[in-house]
Amino acid sequence: MDLNVRGIVFDKDGTLFDFGATWETWAENLLMRATSGDRARAVEVGHAVGFDMVARQFSPSSIIIAGTAAEVADAFSPHFPEFEAGSFLKMMNSEAEHAPQVEAVPLDPFLSSLTQRGIKLGVATNDGVNAAMAHLKSAGIIGHFKFISGYDSGHGGKPEPGQLLAFCKHTRLSPEDCIMVGDSLHDLRAGRAAGMRTIGVLTGIAGADDLGPYADVVLPDIGHMLDWLDGASPE
Repeated sequence: MDLNVRGIVFDKDGTLFDFGATWETWAENLLMRATSGDRARAVEVGHAVGFDMVARQFSPSSIIIAGTAAEVADAFSPHFPEFEAGSFLKMMNSEAEHAPQVEAVPLDPFLSSLTQRGIKLGVATNDGVNAAMAHLKSAGIIGHFKFISGYDSGHGGKPEPGQLLAFCKHTRLSPEDCIMVGDSLHDLRAGRAAGMRTIGVLTGIAGADDLGPYADVVLPDIGHMLDWLDGASPE
């Protein structure tokens, strides 16, 4: 395999961190807080945005999976007319900053193995940048990243390529020498639009059949990337 990888940009939720373990708890806590503990109403609103509170499971088409925080807030807003404009987004971000983060693999040694190869790392997420920074700090891994961008960092959100092109500008790397790694079509489409190679991982909601057409390879999780980078065939 002819690889000249100098930069890797990771999605955050569903890629660095297991999506379900983190965001199912977030969604339930948010809904219960927003409804002042009215579970029946919380269940109803959850269904409307693609989250089953009873099964604690997201629909594959839920806006919460890949949308920006602002888009998610817009999806919730018709169901919460009692909240003033912007206040629901603030509550969402507050809950997100305290959402439990479950690492997809032990992140510190994995990221260290990449930086030791001279690869520059970045994060591009449709979450807010403050929540992203809080999550990376709490996991003790923020120091591995040269670039961290949220949807509100001024580069737009995925599937547009702005965050990835900003990573390249910041690190002075060419897109063709970089890889975008993510668990959703938004991630992979952004990578392709930026001119990067793409890796899909199965630690989110999307399956291999969904990601395959947009990925150079689909792996069970990011831990399998090391063998792939070394030219081994993924299991």
